[in-house]
Amino acid sequence: MQKTVEFPGLLRLIDERSTAFRAAVASATSLDVQVPTCPEWTLFDLARHVGEGRRAWAATVAAGPDATAKAAPQGEPDAPKEREALLDWLSASTDQLLDALREAGPDRGCWTWWGKSQSPRTCAAVARRQLHEIAVHTYDAQLTVGAPRQLPDEVAVDGVEEFLSTFCTTTVAWPHEPAAVDYHVTEGRSWRNRVDGDGARFARLPAPGTAAGEEPEAADASAQGSAHDLVLALYGRIPLDSLRLAGNRGIFDQLVEWDPDR
Repeated sequence: MQKTVEFPGLLRLIDERSTAFRAAVASATSLDVQVPTCPEWTLFDLARHVGEGRRAWAATVAAGPDATAKAAPQGEPDAPKEREALLDWLSASTDQLLDALREAGPDRGCWTWWGKSQSPRTCAAVARRQLHEIAVHTYDAQLTVGAPRQLPDEVAVDGVEEFLSTFCTTTVAWPHEPAAVDYHVTEGRSWRNRVDGDGARFARLPAPGTAAGEEPEAADASAQGSAHDLVLALYGRIPLDSLRLAGNRGIFDQLVEWDPDR
């Protein structure tokens, strides 16, 4: 049975990816180098974004389930320009987030921006979202310093599902013809995103070779690649054409252009 990463694993992986992010920052020849995948940012800008984001989500988690907006941390120091101080500030930002999540636990409610998606509004879902944000930004930082590395399989596979659940589902009506879009990763997992007048919903697909009668009907379009490549394509880090696409290619263009108010 397919399972999501459990809460302790999410916290462990946030810490691991955050450590890898700091290692990339530490190895850079300059903090002023441009980030290829975020060309409006320098490496310092990316580090500041990562640290400020962890602090804001730590405050949001700590604010509890009755919060009505993302929290603005009070009295937090600005990201320092000096490298060693910046690395310490980043480490403290991660610690704040992990401490807040541990204190709250996975099941406590939390304000989130994804209220119309299939992702729950819980601290576990916040931890999952935070893992994949830092994972992709770690790739950004590694690419910037000329040492890009594959996302760990555990992170990449879960990252595809989390993206589909959080960013690709909504109760807002799909404005085009109904469609079923499948996503397959070479690690052996598959998902379907179905879009129609009721919005967009994703579901896991059965693994090949399961019992007769469980195979779904053919999709209108599909994308296949490694989980690493699929994550990077979903986040716009590599072209969608880097994947093996089948069916109606125009549906992917419609999905990219669609931005329902969540």
